[in-house]
Amino acid sequence: MSQEIPIPLDPLVHLLSTLSLERLSDDEFTGPSQWMPHGRVFGGQVLAQCLVAAQSTMDEGRLVHSLHGYFLRAGDIRQPISFSVDRIRDGRSFSTRRVQAFQDGQPIFSMIASFQDEDPGLTHQDDMPAGIPDPETLPSARSLLGDIDHPVAQYWAKARPFDMRHVSSPIYFEAKGEKVAHQAVWIKALGEMPVDLGLHTAALAYVSDYTILEPIFRRHGIAWTHPGLKSASLDHAMWFHRQAKVDDWMLYVQESPSAQGGRGLSLGRIFSRDGQLLATVAQEGMVRI
Repeated sequence: MSQEIPIPLDPLVHLLSTLSLERLSDDEFTGPSQWMPHGRVFGGQVLAQCLVAAQSTMDEGRLVHSLHGYFLRAGDIRQPISFSVDRIRDGRSFSTRRVQAFQDGQPIFSMIASFQDEDPGLTHQDDMPAGIPDPETLPSARSLLGDIDHPVAQYWAKARPFDMRHVSSPIYFEAKGEKVAHQAVWIKALGEMPVDLGLHTAALAYVSDYTILEPIFRRHGIAWTHPGLKSASLDHAMWFHRQAKVDDWMLYVQESPSAQGGRGLSLGRIFSRDGQLLATVAQEGMVRI
């Protein structure tokens, strides 16, 4: 290959190691970064690590129900990341945490998250879309890209800890078909996860950042390799409705209601295979041609 890249022997084990933060004090943590072809920290990684840090300051049984974060600077994969947790509030049912991620003393990501004790209440949800083909009938990224001698293709094919299968053709190198602002992707961890529910939640936050901007590209017939394309996550919001098991297949349904001013907005809903709405995602990204 033109550039040798470090493919983990087991990408899921590598992810779990990345999420295993070293605790320096009650509210201070540090952690490593995964390799990325462009040298910048993957946004989903620092998002998930911030959630792990916040969860580490919570009493057992009080689970995250929402988070809102801003990507402030590009992180450097060669440097460790420091995480600082601010315990804003602990109420009778809810807790709030603010987490900042730093490199070289500069914040690269800032997040606020809310946690709640389990509580019965009114229940309803959107239905999962009908007529979606089973994930087993769709090609994996490894089968599509594994033989391409390029570092980015090899990363997409072999280094990511999730199996991601587009319901319509993926837009890695070309955007085929109708120019629509929506898509669906089956996602599942490549192996069995630990039973720790907090790790499943953090891994769900991690994978939610992979394809969320793609409906914007698809609407304009643009692939990830389009000449001159520059994109970056600006902010990320997520609401956790029901407990996810990320080592089971989940359907990530995505749409973009608007793009303008060098920015695009995407919304996502993550369903379990049996139709439970697990989480809702919103992200605005910088998109420039």
